[in-house]
Amino acid sequence: QVQLVESGGGLVQAGGSLRLSCAASGSIFSINAMGWYRQAPGKQRELVARIDSGGITNYADSVQGRFTISRDNAKNTVALQMNSLKPDDTAVYYCNVQLRQRLFDLFRDYWGQGTQVTVSS
Repeated sequence: QVQLVESGGGLVQAGGSLRLSCAASGSIFSINAMGWYRQAPGKQRELVARIDSGGITNYADSVQGRFTISRDNAKNTVALQMNSLKPDDTAVYYCNVQLRQRLFDLFRDYWGQGTQVTVSS
């Protein structure tokens, strides 16, 4: 059993900051990539930021320079620092973790429950 628990969403004014956190727990052998996705009303879920096991990051063009993703491998956590927030950043944010529970398992995607981020103008 694997659980992803997210925290840190909320309401903020444009230009403000929020920090999202996600902790993976349970039967975990190893973690590959970790990331954050978001889904706004009426839109498809999109990648916001991703960090692989070696620390290599990639970001959506729309958040480049404003958001920073980081991970703590010892604690199985991933965080997203969001600065200079805009109303267009309003969405439900989902944590994604690629992990395997045993040595010879394939890596599988696990998702958090989602946390609402609302940016007012």
